[in-house]
Amino acid sequence: MQQKSADNLKLGWLHRAVHQTFLSLRTRNFRLYFTGQIISNTGNWLTNIALTLLVLHLTKSGLAVGILAACQYGPILLFSAYAGAIADQSDKRKLLIVTQILEMLQSIGLAIFAFIPHPPLAGLYALAIAGGLFLAFDNPLRRSFVSEMVPESDLPNAVVLYSTIVNFSRILGPVIAGLLVVVAGYGWCFTLDALSYVAVLISLFKMRAAELYRKKPSPRTKGAVRAGLSYVFHTPSLLINFAMLTAIGLLTYNFNITLPIFVTRALHGSDATYTLLYAALSVGAVVTALFVARRSTVRMRHIIIGAMLLGITTLLLGLVSTVGLAFPIIVLVGAASIMYTTATTALAQLETRADMRGRVLALQTVILIGPTAVGGPILGWIADQFGSRSPLILGGVASIVTASIGYLVFRRMAYTTAGQKAPAVLSDDIG
Repeated sequence: MQQKSADNLKLGWLHRAVHQTFLSLRTRNFRLYFTGQIISNTGNWLTNIALTLLVLHLTKSGLAVGILAACQYGPILLFSAYAGAIADQSDKRKLLIVTQILEMLQSIGLAIFAFIPHPPLAGLYALAIAGGLFLAFDNPLRRSFVSEMVPESDLPNAVVLYSTIVNFSRILGPVIAGLLVVVAGYGWCFTLDALSYVAVLISLFKMRAAELYRKKPSPRTKGAVRAGLSYVFHTPSLLINFAMLTAIGLLTYNFNITLPIFVTRALHGSDATYTLLYAALSVGAVVTALFVARRSTVRMRHIIIGAMLLGITTLLLGLVSTVGLAFPIIVLVGAASIMYTTATTALAQLETRADMRGRVLALQTVILIGPTAVGGPILGWIADQFGSRSPLILGGVASIVTASIGYLVFRRMAYTTAGQKAPAVLSDDIG
């Protein structure tokens, strides 16, 4: 009898844990979006992996891979802030339909080039720039739209589950890409990516507009972007969070550049080795994301701990000498990366007024992804000049130093706000 009661308690705990982890999926619109994004993001990773490997094989140059990253993410650096202002002032679902169609066309263009025996590098760069431009507008729309599909109480869970979508696709995408590259060629990766957009378009068309939790759009003003920047600069938790993110985004969070160079040169692996290692990176991210999805609050300590662990694990990865050792370490890198990026995103969502959310998330995208446009060519050049391990080692050290400085700054802020009403994020989690 006691054993039966104990078993029932265990089952009850498991049921509650699963329910809490996937809480936001009880909303129909978010379920549709969740399903469509899993398929579409998997397709996106087919393109990301295949395009990087294609350029690396065409040129044998780390700098060329870095230039590709600059083409892909340069438009994000330039236009995402404006895109965020547009996201705050527009019907996000309708605009998402437009951006998804444009990104589908870009994938079709890449497929056509890839099926050519000797694809022109300039053409690949041009299409990468076009894709970056579409992504600059699409990314803040997709992320801020999450807040319009679920009630406010489910938002922290929805944010983490959205991050889980991205990272789950990073498991499937690289594995499928590695198989297709070896068996069928690069062109089929881009072709399947183009087809994957059909799923997200269907999910957007099937949504019930009346069930969306729409916020009143911000008025269209010329100073919308400046207002967003001013809001961040006058919100200490966001300002310091984004300052840390700038350093880490510039030097550490560039695995699409540093990892293929490291695997093919330092570890002497093949395309299949790289895709499997990237999948292992994502396994660590997904498992961790499902764990942190149960977290109802996000504190500054989660950001600092995540940044420190990301630095330590990245540094260890840069020092390994065999593929066998790289697999367990890269799983830990994935776990640390999702701890850090999920915390920064959740904090940006929860600490931002609804009318500013699109602009703040767009700025976060600029800071996280945009520095790749600058850091990509630099890290590629460093790999060519000082060895393929050096970018990972530099990134690990940079993240450790950033986390340490962030901890000291937050402690100082906590002390200086003593006796005053401190920001919620600083009031009880540093010490």
